[in-house]
Amino acid sequence: MIPYGRQDISQEDIDSVLDVLKSDFLTQGPVVPAFEDKLKMYCGVRNAVAVNSATSALHIACLALGVGPGDIVWTSAITFVASSNCALYCGAKVDFIDIDPRTYNISVKDLRSKLEEAEKNGVLPKVVIPVHLTGQSCEMAEIYDLSKHYGFKIIEDASHAIGGKFLGEPIGNCAFSDITVFSFHPVKIITTCEGGLATTNNDDVAQKLRLLRSHGITRDENQMVNISDGSWYYEQILLGFNYRMTDIQAALGVSQIDRLDQFVSKRHELADRYNQLLKHLPLVLPWQHEDSYSAFHLYVIKYEPAYGGKSFNEIFEYIRGMEIGVNLHYMPVYKQPYYRHLGFSKNYCTEAERYYQSAISLPLFPGLTLEDQNKVIDVLESIF
Repeated sequence: MIPYGRQDISQEDIDSVLDVLKSDFLTQGPVVPAFEDKLKMYCGVRNAVAVNSATSALHIACLALGVGPGDIVWTSAITFVASSNCALYCGAKVDFIDIDPRTYNISVKDLRSKLEEAEKNGVLPKVVIPVHLTGQSCEMAEIYDLSKHYGFKIIEDASHAIGGKFLGEPIGNCAFSDITVFSFHPVKIITTCEGGLATTNNDDVAQKLRLLRSHGITRDENQMVNISDGSWYYEQILLGFNYRMTDIQAALGVSQIDRLDQFVSKRHELADRYNQLLKHLPLVLPWQHEDSYSAFHLYVIKYEPAYGGKSFNEIFEYIRGMEIGVNLHYMPVYKQPYYRHLGFSKNYCTEAERYYQSAISLPLFPGLTLEDQNKVIDVLESIF
């Protein structure tokens, strides 16, 4: 089976992990800060806080921005459930914005319209979480301008997008947001096995993120309520979590960052090849916004029965049956049973529904061979 995504592990990666295994620290040692420093430099941002998953990063990002009961968080209808679950973890409510039919990211037009209506009804969001689906940035400058007018905070869910750019600058620099979150799951651009990270230019927010990832505990006397009893002393000053990244994971990340640009470049080469060799088929190929340089975590095509006569399910299952691990990223979150129970209707977002009925993620990862890519292309050609 050719998977839709796969990690790329080199001997240098293995050696980096082995060095930590032979060291005095497996966790809470010097390698996590080294990983954070590398990401700070890469993104051009003041602070980076590594955690054990992007889900954890989204959770504490919401908490660090004061999300709680009585608040509302908005995010994209097409995303992984973590982008909305993070608000519910905080006791807030969540709502969904429809997608742009070309980029599949949050529709700025829909966001603007929804904000105008929410302002009239006195129910503006505390936080908006734009999701950079497939690795392509949302239209962050316009979203940022709306945030200044309507007073909401922004968390960029860039789980797909490390190595990508917006207006020529690295995603993660937080030029148009309060916090950006990355994922390092094995199918993502770089991996730490599991892991995530939050970037921010706000030092107070960064301090809160660090507290929240480690039980709310501090050894910094400047943060303590009481006078320290000695060098052993620490205080829990808020309710935090055990969301720490290990040094073993960070070691893999430190090594992988060195090949980040190479990985993204290879993804672009493969995406360009798909574009060239699939353009004659009755498919919608990925559209790229001129302001964005995608990390190309996913290569999503769209197929509708009107294009070729066969049903979407027939096409999808035929490709899977040919040992090609295509996938669908994602079902609209509000269609999940849990969210249906929260009161969301079946057809809540029109464009998200259309996307779900036609989107197929093709295999795309740096180790994808031309032979395997040719097989994917041949199978698609054989369908039509």
